[in-house]
Amino acid sequence: MNQPKKILACVDQSPYADYVADYSAWAARRFSLPLELLHIIDRHPEIATSDDHSGAIGFDAQENLLNRLTEEEGQRSREIRERGRVFLNGLKQRCERAGTDDVDIRQRYGQLLDTLDEQQRDVALYVLGRRGRSAAHTQRDLGRHVERISRKIQRPILTVASEFSEPKSLLVAYDGKRMTRGCITLIAGNAALADLPVHVVMSGKQTNESEKQLHWATETLVLGGFSVETAYLPGDPEQQIMRVLNDREIDILVMGAYSQSPLRSLFFGSKTNDLLRASRVPTVTVHL
Repeated sequence: MNQPKKILACVDQSPYADYVADYSAWAARRFSLPLELLHIIDRHPEIATSDDHSGAIGFDAQENLLNRLTEEEGQRSREIRERGRVFLNGLKQRCERAGTDDVDIRQRYGQLLDTLDEQQRDVALYVLGRRGRSAAHTQRDLGRHVERISRKIQRPILTVASEFSEPKSLLVAYDGKRMTRGCITLIAGNAALADLPVHVVMSGKQTNESEKQLHWATETLVLGGFSVETAYLPGDPEQQIMRVLNDREIDILVMGAYSQSPLRSLFFGSKTNDLLRASRVPTVTVHL
C-alpha cells in the first residue's frame, strides 16, 4: 500500500460540517498533509411535479412530458451542484483562515461508502461527523453511515460531534488484543503526536496478562517518544472510560472498532457504538 497522502474530510450540508472542517484542518496541519473536503451527492430517482399525470393523455403528450421532466431534473441537479460548490468554498475558506494552506474541494455523485473505500490507498485519516444532515429529523444519536464506514475502512477514522477544541491529550481504550495493540502501534509510530500525553486504560475483568499488556503499551509508546500514563480500572468499561475522559479532561478517545472477536472482547462489537454514543470528545476508531 502506498504512503498515505492526504486527510479526507467527508462533509454534508449540516451544522456538523463546521466541526468536521475545523478538526480536519487541525489534522492536516498537525501531520503536514494536504486536506481534501469531499461532498457526496446521492442520486435520487424520484422526480417531483405538481401536475396530475393520471388517466389518458393525448397525442405526443407522453414524449413531451418525459422531455419536460428530464429538463426539470437537470435544472434541479444544476441547483444542487451549485449549492454544493458554494458550501464547499465556504468550508475551504474556513480552513484557510485557520492556517491550513493546502486545501482541495471535491464534489461527486455516488454512494458515500463506495467513494471513501475507493480512496483508501491515498488517505492517512478520514474525518466524519458523528451525525449528519438527517440527524435533526431522525433524532438518531449516531449517524447511519458511521458504523458501515468504520467496518469497511481500514484507515483511522476521526468522528466529531461538537465544536473544535485544540487536542492536548489522548486516551486509548485498551484491551491488549490485536485491534487495540494496533492503536498503540499507530500512535507510537507517529512523531507528529509525540507532544500529546497518552493515557492507556484497561477495564473490565482483569486477567493474568493485564500487567504484561499494559507494560507492552507503555514500552512501545515511550520508545516512540511519548509521555504515557497507564491504568487498570475494574468495572464497566464504558463507565470507566467516560469517567477518565471527564476527570482528566482528555481531548481525544482512541479505540479499536467492530472486531469479529468473541463478545467477551471489552471494547469491540457493540461496545464501539456504546462508546461513540457516550463520548463527548472526538473519537478515533481503528479497524485493522
